[in-house]
Amino acid sequence: ILRRLTDDAVADALPARMRDAHKGDFGHILVIGGGKGMPGAALLCGEAALKSGAGRVSVATDPDHAAEIAASRPELMVHGVEGPDDIESLLAIADVIAIGPGLGRSAWATELCNRVAASSSPSVWDADALNLLADTPDQDERRVITPHPGEAGRLLGSSAATVQADRRGALAALQTQFGGVVVLKGAGTLVSSNSGSPFVCSSGNPGMAAPGMGDVLTGIIAALMGQGLRHDLAAQVGVQVHASAGDRAATRGERGMIASDVIAELRGVMNRE
Repeated sequence: ILRRLTDDAVADALPARMRDAHKGDFGHILVIGGGKGMPGAALLCGEAALKSGAGRVSVATDPDHAAEIAASRPELMVHGVEGPDDIESLLAIADVIAIGPGLGRSAWATELCNRVAASSSPSVWDADALNLLADTPDQDERRVITPHPGEAGRLLGSSAATVQADRRGALAALQTQFGGVVVLKGAGTLVSSNSGSPFVCSSGNPGMAAPGMGDVLTGIIAALMGQGLRHDLAAQVGVQVHASAGDRAATRGERGMIASDVIAELRGVMNRE
């Protein structure tokens, strides 16, 4: 039996903030991504984390992209990272790591993934980080992985078609092999649970079949973890927030929706406006 995600779960998980709250109360998220030629994915992830309530968001990216990302969203703290040694100081101060958006599969990307895997911080893995994880699989109970069917197939050594033929079985296999929390994206996104049967999201729409949507989801989940939600609850709530924001954006039509349209709706969803 699958449990259904609802908007009420979002309200229950996000109580009103204290009047004397400060940004340090809401987590420091480190986004690692934006390999050569792909700055947009890291920007979308970082902006989604900000719009989902993260206290601070840093972005570690290829040095060629740092100025571009910072100019696009000045609230982000952007760092050009030449190699793995440059990221140690950022890993040390991050509460949650989001790795993968636009990362690529270069030696640079592989080394950064290895450093994150060795870190003690909770993390969210997406996109190319998942493709690299498929090459060197391990278990990590602090990690959330967010594969689409193609990535799930690579992680399991099968195919997207095999995953789609038995999505719930694939979800269970992913959690067994990799540990932590699994978000299997797609129509009817599934989220594993540490306490009972998985959750299914019935919100969302075909307009969300667009580039960058997964990067946005990664930023949302990381932001919720930074605000103190357990990683399984953050994944469940994050999936619902993402889908609800997509449904709000789709009121102007599904065709032509882009990831930035969903980001624009996040603040309203998070605050139940």
